[in-house]
Amino acid sequence: MGSAQANGQAQTPSLQDHLSTGQQLLVPKKMFFTKGVGSHKHELRSFELALRDAGIEKCNIVHVSSIFPPNCELISKNEGQKYIYPGMITFAVTARTSSNEARRLIAASIGCAIPSDPNTYGYLSEHYAYGQTEKEAGDTAEDLAAAMLASTLGLDIDEDKSWDEKEEIFRISDKIVKTTNVTQSAMVEKGGYTTVVAAGVFIF
Repeated sequence: MGSAQANGQAQTPSLQDHLSTGQQLLVPKKMFFTKGVGSHKHELRSFELALRDAGIEKCNIVHVSSIFPPNCELISKNEGQKYIYPGMITFAVTARTSSNEARRLIAASIGCAIPSDPNTYGYLSEHYAYGQTEKEAGDTAEDLAAAMLASTLGLDIDEDKSWDEKEEIFRISDKIVKTTNVTQSAMVEKGGYTTVVAAGVFIF
């Protein structure tokens, strides 16, 4: 009996443990980022147009959160769309913002933080914003994902510091290899709804 079991602590089964018993797990192998914007007099149509702009309008999207799986490969949107088929159930971490207030600035963003150890999971974050620029919304989303990962990895990060200060800490840490974001912002068009979407789309 292992020491963890002897102490009454259950060991977390590894992915290989599950696979060796024939258990099927929905663990994505790849992920790509995409974003889009759409405007229409009806909110639902503006959302569909935003999905079309993002290239995922043919998918039946299931919103999930917020883990970047171990050993998952981050691929380009062009590469990812090769795996998309009309009507497929598609799991994605999504952010969406809509408004019909003319000239209002809106944004939707997905942040991502990936650990240096490929066998460790990372984090994805969703951020919805009014009045933020694309850079401001993207920095916030990236900050959220990095902060969640830092906490998991035991890094001592002052969350009140600016993103630039925290980003420098992440860069010199050997535990976080990459932080990034995908963000769509837009000014709401007069006479209808504008919707922005951002997504991290999982491929199996």
